[in-house]
Amino acid sequence: MHDEGVEPLPGARAACDSLTDGALAREIASASRSRAIDAERELCRRFARPIRLYGYRHLGAEAAAADLVQEVLLAVLTALREGRVSEPDRLAAFVVGTCRFIARRWSQRDRRRDAMTEELAAQLLSDVAPEPRPLDHARLEVCIDELGARERKVVYMAFHEDRSAQEIADALRLTAVNVRVIRHRALGRLRACIERCDGAGEGAA
Repeated sequence: MHDEGVEPLPGARAACDSLTDGALAREIASASRSRAIDAERELCRRFARPIRLYGYRHLGAEAAAADLVQEVLLAVLTALREGRVSEPDRLAAFVVGTCRFIARRWSQRDRRRDAMTEELAAQLLSDVAPEPRPLDHARLEVCIDELGARERKVVYMAFHEDRSAQEIADALRLTAVNVRVIRHRALGRLRACIERCDGAGEGAA
């Protein structure tokens, strides 16, 4: 995607301003690269704010809305450049559809991550003392980051993707026994990390 902070020449900007959405889409898909760049800048200028508003309304955070602007504009521009927009005159509808698709995909990803965290937390707390303190998910994320790369991958595939030991073994070119050992050690390290955090928290209280 082109830098939105770089302004096109006034004449080019004025020419693109006057284009309909459909004409703008066709310009990006078929014009020379120099003219297409001006059209792409105009598309970014024209749709950035509506995408941001959509993102804020559906994702609830300014940072997520800003990320959505970048992701949607890149996806739309790529589709136009590759000739995958079959109805250029309905460009606005294509942008909205892209917003919905990406926002839904992000929401599903977040729900899967939350479900993974809940399941992992339940397993980690299953053999702790009675009446354990509720597990802080942010602390769990910190502890997961302390794992080795292979341990993180196994934990992610086991709890986030709900894969069996054999499926993980096939994906990582390991044996199922190795996967179970790595998973067991990773859970042990996570428990130790959480207990350290709990002990530090009690000491500071």
